[in-house]
Amino acid sequence: MKIIITGGAGFIGSHIVDAYINAGHTVAVIDDLSTGFRKNVNPKAKFYNVDIRDAAAVDRVLKKERPEAVNHHAAIAEVVKSLRDPMPTLQVNVLGTTNVLLAFGRHGKGKNRKFIFSSTGGAIYGEPKKIPADESADTVPLSPYGLSKLLGEEIIKFYARQYGFRYLIFRYPNVYGPRQNPKGEAGVVAIFGGIMKSGARPTIFGDGTKARDYTFVHDIVRANTIALRKGVNETVNLGWGKKVTDRMIFDAIAAALDYEGEPIFAPYRTGEVYQIAIKAAKAKKILGWQPKVPLADGIRMALETV
Repeated sequence: MKIIITGGAGFIGSHIVDAYINAGHTVAVIDDLSTGFRKNVNPKAKFYNVDIRDAAAVDRVLKKERPEAVNHHAAIAEVVKSLRDPMPTLQVNVLGTTNVLLAFGRHGKGKNRKFIFSSTGGAIYGEPKKIPADESADTVPLSPYGLSKLLGEEIIKFYARQYGFRYLIFRYPNVYGPRQNPKGEAGVVAIFGGIMKSGARPTIFGDGTKARDYTFVHDIVRANTIALRKGVNETVNLGWGKKVTDRMIFDAIAAALDYEGEPIFAPYRTGEVYQIAIKAAKAKKILGWQPKVPLADGIRMALETV
């Protein structure tokens, strides 16, 4: 299969590129390297240094490649940054997604062509009444980032109807693992690991009880591989359905690194969800997917490259 992966030089996207190539697919990557790294891109993948906000450039790539599938991971995925200045997040995550969809609609190949999208379960549900949240939970994002992903989902459904292609939307948990950038806003495992290795003290925003659903990147990649053959016009959560607090993450990383320091506690940050975990029963039913890598094992593998 011929596949284009946007954001394929980034953390999650580059792992998906590797998996698709290992499975025998032909892969092209679109990435502007604003947060990704050229070294992450598999040498067997064709690379286009393109900003998805550039509609003409995106259209040229899709016209040339004529993909059967697009896996869309290019995004600005930073909650605090989106609150401080929402326009770049909205431009990339909404307008950029629209550009990719239009180009795929015009130039995608095959009657079963498919658009796979990385949305967010961590930011799209807001503060759900019931945890773990399933896909029927109200979508009440607390940040422009969460809003941008929700808008992206609706735009995908619209253009899938307009152009007659299939889609599968994944709502991700907090994903961690090798290649995660320790200098970004997101990616607490990489951030804490890098700080602890330097001998400094990581900062926890809040009292340590803020919680997320942490899933290792290889489990997320496996879902994206299954998505090439299963799941038609669905929105699906991925995750363990378990709350893991900031303090639990700190303690697990500290144990793995034999770190004896204590965290610095700072005020909660506006726009961040207090606690979330997402139920993935639908993923098990539709895709036969469930996570496999335990947190302690995943953290150990993630820290090897930090």
